[in-house]
Amino acid sequence: MKKDGKEIEKCDFLCIHKDIVEQVLSRMPDDTQLYDLAELFKVFGDSTRIKILYVLFQSEMCVCDIAQLLNMGQSAISHQLRVLKQAKLVKYRREGKTMFYSLADSHVVTIIAQGLEHIGE
Repeated sequence: MKKDGKEIEKCDFLCIHKDIVEQVLSRMPDDTQLYDLAELFKVFGDSTRIKILYVLFQSEMCVCDIAQLLNMGQSAISHQLRVLKQAKLVKYRREGKTMFYSLADSHVVTIIAQGLEHIGE
């Protein structure tokens, strides 16, 4: 069989393992949850946001410190922090007029740590 001028292997035998399919299907999250998960992973697809998450993995910081560390403007950092807040990956606390940002919870710490471990293998 050919498709777009390329030879495609045809499966002559179809074997469905009904018990496995039903078991996986019973555990499958609904489409809304899977969409939300895909949107969460999109947030990790930007290198600036990853840099910010890594910085916050090391220490709580204010926008000025993050901007200085990453050699970027404060408005660019604030924009990316807004995206990270909307994705519930970072949180902030106010001290006077200054906002200090940190990773939202231990799940985010785990995601960053495991991601670093994975790429280090």
